[in-house]
Amino acid sequence: MKFPAAALLAMLVSSSPAFALDAHGALEIARQNAEKADFRASGHLVRVDPAGVRTSYPITVRAHWFPGVLRVLVELAPASSAGQALHVLLEMHPGAASSIRVAHPGDPAPATLPVDKWTDGLAGTGFSYEDFLESQLFWASQSVTEHVKYGARDCDLVKSTSGSADKTHYSEVSTWLDRSIGFPVYVEKTVKGSGAIREFTYFGLRHDGGIWSASQVEEKNHGQPGSTLLIIDRGSAKASLTLGDFSPERITRF
Repeated sequence: MKFPAAALLAMLVSSSPAFALDAHGALEIARQNAEKADFRASGHLVRVDPAGVRTSYPITVRAHWFPGVLRVLVELAPASSAGQALHVLLEMHPGAASSIRVAHPGDPAPATLPVDKWTDGLAGTGFSYEDFLESQLFWASQSVTEHVKYGARDCDLVKSTSGSADKTHYSEVSTWLDRSIGFPVYVEKTVKGSGAIREFTYFGLRHDGGIWSASQVEEKNHGQPGSTLLIIDRGSAKASLTLGDFSPERITRF
């Protein structure tokens, strides 16, 4: 089964037509869908340098919502024999502290990733560790600021603002949601302090098995050359994952 890209990066699945009341309802639906996550997907994370040269890293992503916590396991393989594999376990606890742990070949146990490293790109790509966590869905401050057009699509512009209790390096995330399907077509993430804007564009929206998803997500730093593509080739939206799929033994198994 082909499973379209970035199921984790785009869990917003349904929206309502009215402006104020239904916007909050759409957020609740998005959270509910996050709480139903149970997928496995594999493909490539592709770094495109300013000259257009591509470096491709095989990637597998597993995610499952357990009571009170979303667990995501990202397995990144080297682009060549000269690189090193990396496993990343992300845990998002709504209303509580999230965590990220990493493991390399030979590590006896996963190591906790310091928060100041959360913005580092996986293997130097544009997708940071935190981008696979997507905790903004559960930030306390959410608002629909306006109805806008993004290309030919009618969208609700949703702004998520982080607070002091939110463990994130982003001050604000703006999401352009297609009003007819409630799925993001474009996202801007503003980095705390620097104000730098990271752009995520969703391509190839499709509906499969009751789930809206994208075939590809492109990340770019606003005003800078180069980009990173997240492309998923295959997988399952109902993977029946268990705690064993996210155990320390699984994370350190290469």
